[in-house]
Amino acid sequence: MSGTSEGPTPAADLDRSAVTESDTIYRSVFTAAALAMAVVDRAGLVVRANDGFGALFGRAPEALAGRVAADLIGLASDVRTWQAYCEVLGGRESRLRCTRRIKQPGGQFVWAQITVTPLPAQAGGVLLSVTDISASQELQARLRHSQLHDPVTRLPNRTLFFERLTTALEADSYDDGGTGRIGLCYLDLDGFKAVNDTLGHRVGDRLLAAVAERLGRCAEEAGRARPGTPLVARIGDDEFALLVEDSTGTEQLADLAESVLKAIQAPFDLDGRRMSVSASIGVVERRAAGTTPTALMQAADTTLYWAKADGMDRWTLFDPERNAHRMTRQALASTLRPAVERGEFALEYQPLVGMADGRVHGVEALVRWHHPEFGVLPPNRFIQLAEEDGTIVQLGRWVLRTACRQARAWQLEHPELPPLFVSVNVAVRQVWDSDLVADVAETLAETGLAPRLLQLELTESAVMGSAGRPLEALQALSDMGVGIAIDDFGTGYSNLAYLSRLPVSVLKLDGAFVRGFQYEGDGEAAGTAQTAEAPNPADEVVVEAMIQLAHRLGLTVTAECVETSAQAARLLRIGCDTGQGWLYSRPVPPDRIPELLLQRARGGDQVVGNS
Repeated sequence: MSGTSEGPTPAADLDRSAVTESDTIYRSVFTAAALAMAVVDRAGLVVRANDGFGALFGRAPEALAGRVAADLIGLASDVRTWQAYCEVLGGRESRLRCTRRIKQPGGQFVWAQITVTPLPAQAGGVLLSVTDISASQELQARLRHSQLHDPVTRLPNRTLFFERLTTALEADSYDDGGTGRIGLCYLDLDGFKAVNDTLGHRVGDRLLAAVAERLGRCAEEAGRARPGTPLVARIGDDEFALLVEDSTGTEQLADLAESVLKAIQAPFDLDGRRMSVSASIGVVERRAAGTTPTALMQAADTTLYWAKADGMDRWTLFDPERNAHRMTRQALASTLRPAVERGEFALEYQPLVGMADGRVHGVEALVRWHHPEFGVLPPNRFIQLAEEDGTIVQLGRWVLRTACRQARAWQLEHPELPPLFVSVNVAVRQVWDSDLVADVAETLAETGLAPRLLQLELTESAVMGSAGRPLEALQALSDMGVGIAIDDFGTGYSNLAYLSRLPVSVLKLDGAFVRGFQYEGDGEAAGTAQTAEAPNPADEVVVEAMIQLAHRLGLTVTAECVETSAQAARLLRIGCDTGQGWLYSRPVPPDRIPELLLQRARGGDQVVGNS
């Protein structure tokens, strides 16, 4: 047997032929494919590129061989993508897919989806494919633009506005240079609903578009005066916002708001229709640090409300103190009704003293709110709130029953003294929203207090002009024997002839008239709490005339806010019947009234309740 070697077998020839044919097919497909592709070795260099890949960069495929693939398509532009790409090159990850904006030789940019996948082990490297998705990106951009812009005005809408606002308030936005401040003009057209209701929504939309155009011009002018153009957005309906990033202070925002007002005040010409509108603007300017979008918008909305309430067609700057008062008011309003149910209210009583004999004939019941957070609150802090939400009916009923019960208790405890009448304030809403006559009758029957010992006080504005149900209620109460007094008389616009037809028995003169009695010679008035107003000798003439008129009508007169003996002497001289004020006593708890009764009976005149 010879030692010569044998040649290749027929089977090996077939395998080699098949590999060659497969490689030829692969190369043909790779070269002719419309998809841009390149083979990249483990070092990240382009080994081979097809025509589509070369066309993407305006080069022959062969010219791209040896180039760094990551540089061509921007894979090193951010750390995260670069790390993922390296993981695929090293065989530690199976795929990378990302989106890149590629600059072509002509200067145009295309959006591309990049896919990197490992090749078989024997081939080595990875296959890089690039898909042009510019059309898809443009469609998405158009869709996003329509989602973030108002179709009527073409301005950024609420969503985009809040995106910009949120970004502006992020720490990174103002830490690197800038003023670190932010400003906002929040605008609402005055009476726009009437435009829609009378002229139709088509005219309303044209007006909104015209307003938006003027706002845009105001923003451009502001941008020329200072760095940065304010963002103008339509927040909703007839509300617009101008956002000023890196604002320089309230003066900048005030100038912007003033220019916007003037721009909108100029008449609009809509299809030959001349139209004038105005706007109210809330202005907020503050440090960006510590501010949230919600807080800024709440402040702007509150300030816009102030501008509306102050008369419209104006701008108003946010005032922290005014806002704190509003927040306190809201807190009181939200807890008012539960406070009645929890028994947080109490009554104090201020004597009503006869001017002629110096004796206490009655007391006025004054409600106090013992608030767990804000302390003891006087009526002027919560009565208006109670009237607005209807709680006054429930509260007023409690005051009536408590005062009558207390007056009856004094009568039983001190039978040796003349019985006191008690005067209770009644809001006009109590007359409208409840059966006041039935409440009074039930209370008197329950407590045993005689009707003549109850007096109800209503303000001048509530009583004057009463007709229908209120007048019927007042007449029924008067027929029952209950006294009716007009409180704060002289502060309104009284029809004195009409007064004679009302079932009124007492006029209580407003304290402003009595304070005018304090001439320079009233040295004892020094140091009292209510001497801020300048003396006015003419007040005595006015008060004397009102007292004479009241007496001619068969009414008695009570003067409020009597603080000095000189005032009391003058009031007595001109015929005033009753006095009330700190000269006699401050409002005191019910257990102090018997002591005061005895003291006044003995002729004492010192002020009670100062402790």
